Amino acid sequence: MKLNRLLPIVTAAALLPSLGFAQEATEAAAPGFDEIGPYIMTTLLFLIGGFLVMWMAAGFAMLEAGLVRSKNVTIQLTKNIGLFSIAAIMYWFVGFNLMYPGDSWTIGGWLGILISPAVLEPVGLAAADASLDYASVGSDFFFQLMFCATTASIVSGTLAERIKLWPFLIFVVVLTGFIYPIEASWQWGGGWLSEMGFSDFAGSTLVHAAGGFAALAGAIILGPRIGKFGKDGKVHPIPGSNLALATLGVFILWLGWFGFNGGSQLAAGTVGDISDVSRIFANTNMAAAAGAVAALILTQVMYGKVDLTMVLNGALAGLVSITAGPLDPTLFGALWIGAVGGVIVVLTVPMLDKMKIDDVVGAIPVHLIAGFWGTLAVPFYTDGTSFVTQIIGFVAIGAFVFVASLIVWIVLKGIMGIRVGEEEEINGLDMAELGMEAYPEFSKG
Repeated sequence: MKLNRLLPIVTAAALLPSLGFAQEATEAAAPGFDEIGPYIMTTLLFLIGGFLVMWMAAGFAMLEAGLVRSKNVTIQLTKNIGLFSIAAIMYWFVGFNLMYPGDSWTIGGWLGILISPAVLEPVGLAAADASLDYASVGSDFFFQLMFCATTASIVSGTLAERIKLWPFLIFVVVLTGFIYPIEASWQWGGGWLSEMGFSDFAGSTLVHAAGGFAALAGAIILGPRIGKFGKDGKVHPIPGSNLALATLGVFILWLGWFGFNGGSQLAAGTVGDISDVSRIFANTNMAAAAGAVAALILTQVMYGKVDLTMVLNGALAGLVSITAGPLDPTLFGALWIGAVGGVIVVLTVPMLDKMKIDDVVGAIPVHLIAGFWGTLAVPFYTDGTSFVTQIIGFVAIGAFVFVASLIVWIVLKGIMGIRVGEEEEINGLDMAELGMEAYPEFSKG
């Protein structure tokens, strides 16, 4: 209650006893921290985890900027901020409701209400009401959105240096608004994979492998960069422009992954929950470190010298590998799971080259193949899961995302073309697509 300051002092004084009584009643009715604490703590987990995962967008941008040639840096940065922004809008417009339909789907379980969540909690949400739910709608939406955007970020690096900007962004609209939310609903939305017993704690398959399959479909339709593969079948390495940026990008991604995996505990209101989050953090870090060390040692053995780009991707592969099951393994379990991920990258990057699939940043080995390994590793430590169920889930999601993405890429290629011309590719997409360069002082003339 707010008193009108123009009221006579006497009138205000007369009201004081009743105001004191009302205040006492309000204080008596207010719930304690035991009642609202879980709501507050889980909401904070979602918000902190969400902005850490959002920071991964910067990691992807820096990684890609470092691994492409200087003439294509600006276009990669543009794609990354564009895809994140499109994901934010599309996930609100249709994606969130497709992924978490609840009772709102209206036509055979396929078409639901657009624009969700339509309303977030009002600022004045009563504490007593807050205790009825496990977290705020806004925090849940914000956290889940970041996973959607991450899926699109994976595609960007694979297709770098030869794809047009606008067809790529149109693909992102479809991926973030429809393809990702549908396949993710099969597990996280209480769909058929969840009922079957498939387990993917934070998204080795649902996010990382899905992004890898979308990237693979695009790479097949798009074709390799000019000069990547010789007529004699020889692979010609195309070094990136800035390994310092690439390394910074990996450290940013490594940091963001604590929110990615830790936030996926989805609860922080009890001693057990917050202890689980801490264990997830430790396992996530161990897997990343083991992936990096495994790649470091293996490249030294195979090539006689350490390959920094492989070490960077080894760390990322370790992170992807532990993401399907970061809670249950011991630290030693996290170590060997992550190490296998690092080995996978070193062995599969040359395999893609032999198949003449041009993946500029190595996203397919890191996210798709290591994502499969991480999904397959879950039954080693998680009760109630089976290798057969894990394989079925991976194949189902992979087939859906790959075929759907392939169709979208083919349609875009037929309607507007998805690849720049030969001259534009040779000169660089920065000038051809944007008319600006990341490093103008290096330009000739």
